[in-house]
Amino acid sequence: MASAILHRGPDDGGVDVVGRAALGHRRLRVVDLDEGYQPATDETGAVSVVFNGEIYDFQELRAGLDARGHRIRGHGDTTLLPHLDEEHGVRFVERLHGMFARALWVAPRARLVLARDRVGKKPLLWTLLPDGTFAFASELKALARIPGLRREVDPAALDAYLALQYVPGSRTALAGVHRLPPGHVLVFEGGQVSVERYWRLVPDTVRHSEGEWLERVRDEVGAAVRRRLVADVPLGALLSGGIDSSIVVALAAQASAEPLRTFTVGFGDARYDEREYARAVAERYGTRHEEIVVEPDARTLLPRLAWALDEPLGDEAALPTLLVSDLARRHVTVALGGDGGDEAFAGYERYVAMQLAARIPAAPAALAAHALRLYPAARSERRSPLFRAARLLDLAATPRAERYGRLMEVFPAELRAQLWEPAFVAQPLPTHELLGLPPFPGTPGLQALDIETYLSGDLLPKADLASMACSLELRSPFLDDRVLGLGVSLPESLRGRRGKEALRRAFAPDLPAQVASRSKTGFGVPLARWFREELREVTGDLLLGERARSRGQLRPAAVEALIAEHASGRADHGHRLWCLLVLELWQRLYVESPEPPSSPAEAALALR
Repeated sequence: MASAILHRGPDDGGVDVVGRAALGHRRLRVVDLDEGYQPATDETGAVSVVFNGEIYDFQELRAGLDARGHRIRGHGDTTLLPHLDEEHGVRFVERLHGMFARALWVAPRARLVLARDRVGKKPLLWTLLPDGTFAFASELKALARIPGLRREVDPAALDAYLALQYVPGSRTALAGVHRLPPGHVLVFEGGQVSVERYWRLVPDTVRHSEGEWLERVRDEVGAAVRRRLVADVPLGALLSGGIDSSIVVALAAQASAEPLRTFTVGFGDARYDEREYARAVAERYGTRHEEIVVEPDARTLLPRLAWALDEPLGDEAALPTLLVSDLARRHVTVALGGDGGDEAFAGYERYVAMQLAARIPAAPAALAAHALRLYPAARSERRSPLFRAARLLDLAATPRAERYGRLMEVFPAELRAQLWEPAFVAQPLPTHELLGLPPFPGTPGLQALDIETYLSGDLLPKADLASMACSLELRSPFLDDRVLGLGVSLPESLRGRRGKEALRRAFAPDLPAQVASRSKTGFGVPLARWFREELREVTGDLLLGERARSRGQLRPAAVEALIAEHASGRADHGHRLWCLLVLELWQRLYVESPEPPSSPAEAALALR
């Protein structure tokens, strides 16, 4: 199991048996290079901890423990954890601020305690085997090494995956394998599993002037960046050219004594290429800047990506994230990124779309959407004004309770019903039921819903799996819980129609004008063209071949119709075809292979 995730910690590792528990770990040395080995124990050896991630306030925690007479090895964060358990018990996790997944074994009580950070930056999977053994791991690659694990797909989870491009909540695509939700603690003791939530995002009701709010934004984001600059190894930043990563680079460069290293991925297709904006930021702050241009090569890139994503995850931005992480890892061990800026500061267009849709009468909206779709661009050019206008009108014509699900879905329930064989999925769930309701009203409620669903189920697994596949630690200042709490507490005037108004105004002096004023484009990939050109042949071979047909999951005629519609230009199914392709590759590698691949090279051989 430990060797299967060697990429997560190539510097050190091992397996220790402590009573009835076997604790395996792999270590990427970042802080306390000599003394931070695992497992960490208390003075008596009764409590042992294996840990993945970083605690950013560990120096303050250590000072408190030192004052109480604890003898703590080294000067890092991991070795504090057994001593915090001694002082505060199971819920000491509430005192930790950072990104982490950790397992704590209390030998005298034969009690295992798992915990995950507040928003889910670090993954943690678990399963209860038929013989009563409890197993856990950072990635499915490790769990799949257990002989007793039944690798059977969960049809309901796969239906949810096609709806959202990820499997939401605590389930995974494998029946019997669970995900510990973010902000939760799990206790396994006496053969029983209990899971308890320890954190929930709640808006602050305090009132401030706009100037005071903007000052708080500068203070909190700046502090979050500085906390993430602590490392005993080379550190850099991923720079997309968007406002989020540009702010992180600006603040990190200002706080660094040496020139910051920055890394950017670009595309030959100008509609998806942001390198000129990234260069403007790099030039302003004198960073040591590196770029890579993505050119699709299905024979090499798809197996590598499928190996890295050992769960079905249809976010195509995983590909450039993997490649820019590989570039960064040649120079640094730790990189800062801009993940979470849209959730924290309301940067998504869909938040504005929900407000606008509420003001448009449903019947006229449906007629206008139908009329717009007579134009080819409204059907097949996802980034065109006509396509976006038609989508907004469709949203207005949708019942209010279903609107946000409609915005988030990849395959609507009616299309999934056409795709699935009834014997596999008889009744696809509507997407809005899979997402659930916002925890509070208005845009802050949508932000909180995204943090619990889209962020934790898609964006964070994508970033973690892609970066750690390259042995790169990725840190995200906007995902600091204090920054998130501030973001959902801002007044509506500081969200704005463009999104992230508070960030734009608070950090305008720190950014080049063309970056501060630009709208969100996202970490896009030219899927429409790829599936009409470079990936067309391999897609047909994989999705319509005998192996895919023999499973009895998807109706071949429905899949063939999607491919044909896309190839003809009558519709843009690029994102949907990508999700189907990722699902197919995952099943071949992690469900049907006698032994899941231990490297990209093995994945390529298995997919021949």
